[in-house]
Amino acid sequence: MTQLHIKPGTTWAEAYARCQTEAPESFGAGRLHNLIGGTWQAVGDSDVHSSPIDGTVIFGPPRIDHDTAVDAVTLAAEQHGAWRNTPLAERVARVSQAVELLESQRELIALLLVWEIGKPWQIALADVDRCTDGVRWYLEQIPRQLKVGTPGERTALSGPVSNIASWNYPMSVQVHSELVQLLAGNAVIAKTPSQGGFHALTLAHAMMLRAGLPVTLVSGIGSQLGDALIQSPQLGALAFVGGRSNGRKAAVTLADTNRRHILEQEGLNAWGIWNFSHWDMLAGHLRKGFEYAKQRCTAYPRYVIQRRLLPQFLDVYVPMVRDLRFGHPLAVEHDDDPLPVLDFGPVIHSTKATALATQFDEALDKGAAPIYHGRLDSGRFLDDQDVSAYIAPATVLNPSSSWSLHHAEPFGPLDSIVLVDTEAELLAAMNVSNGNLVASIATDDADFAQRIGDELRSFKVGVNRPRSRGDREEVFGGMGASWTGAFVGGDLLIDAVTNGPVGVAEELFGNFPGYSRLPSR
Repeated sequence: MTQLHIKPGTTWAEAYARCQTEAPESFGAGRLHNLIGGTWQAVGDSDVHSSPIDGTVIFGPPRIDHDTAVDAVTLAAEQHGAWRNTPLAERVARVSQAVELLESQRELIALLLVWEIGKPWQIALADVDRCTDGVRWYLEQIPRQLKVGTPGERTALSGPVSNIASWNYPMSVQVHSELVQLLAGNAVIAKTPSQGGFHALTLAHAMMLRAGLPVTLVSGIGSQLGDALIQSPQLGALAFVGGRSNGRKAAVTLADTNRRHILEQEGLNAWGIWNFSHWDMLAGHLRKGFEYAKQRCTAYPRYVIQRRLLPQFLDVYVPMVRDLRFGHPLAVEHDDDPLPVLDFGPVIHSTKATALATQFDEALDKGAAPIYHGRLDSGRFLDDQDVSAYIAPATVLNPSSSWSLHHAEPFGPLDSIVLVDTEAELLAAMNVSNGNLVASIATDDADFAQRIGDELRSFKVGVNRPRSRGDREEVFGGMGASWTGAFVGGDLLIDAVTNGPVGVAEELFGNFPGYSRLPSR
């Protein structure tokens, strides 16, 4: 067999050189720049960062200090004052231009996503495409969504929207949200995730700035910048995507400000399987669920299964998991080979891979049975490659309630199966995390699906199919501890970042201290 090697034209050195050619103002010699007040500035402490795909050293985020962040917010607020009064037609034109510029850099942005956060090539391209396709839908819908020319016309917030997002979907979640916020009349501030995505976001924001959009992009340590990016009275809203711990801190900080907020937090999403027989159909959903090593907020790492159905489930699950393809996303046998089609590459960092391995062992030590434990040597790697950020899929049966992942999502390819004997047990096991984003029921009994679905603490419930964040008109939110503030998606995203007519009280869809309001979903 021909030795695997990185496909020519896709090395990190070549990718960064292309960035310097396409956006020299943003990519310096040995460092990234921050975008503050409409200009790229070589400020902040820049260090090195390790790529998860093979340990290649890349440039890290240029971390600014608290005072610089305060100045950045002040300048963004000044930009907001002018942008909110810009006619809608001009905002549409500029956002449209930004989308075209992003599409011109589609493959380079995707290559950066591969190197920075380990996305396989096709999945990285899809992240870019979902961003631009989604924004094009809003460009068509925005006059209706803002109720232009009616007594109910909606207007921009009082200040810019601060965006603090997770590393796993820089384009289809973070940049998509920013472009819609801009379309609605708000200037935006974005903090790069410390774990990865800062190069892709830098190139994306270079294109957005060229289109004349009021965007700010900064890097830094969250605890040092939080006062400026969360609490500043100059902000109009906070949009946060991350874990429950940081989400709770943000919620506490915002409690007395009455500021608009969107806090998307994690929850343990589960498949419930009861009186079910269509196993071939389920097999396809199970494999799709391993995409990107389940490093997404709508992944399903928990299966709650009627005890007597376990053999049938394993008949489709074990062959599927054995057939998963993982490895180096840029490794090819011949120079002209296409990049490999993989289910997943690495997890985000070697420490995460180590933590997942430890949590697998912990589950066994506490009485769980190992159903599957994959081996790294079944992956597709270069010779002598650093594989410290990779972990093969693994599955445990009936983990203890004291397991560290009993109530939490692993954010990696570590599945767990819980066996139940009654509907009440199934419902309790699926609701174990006090609220989550999605859940699904596999059953041949439509009445059962309706009955259980109404009791699940999940924003979206699928019957014989998974649910996801969704695109375009599809709404998105969370139940219980998985979401605080306004829901998003479709028209709700515009409502979340705009105000209704002065003097007219409104109750947004979402989870707020005084009420919760759910849309059709």
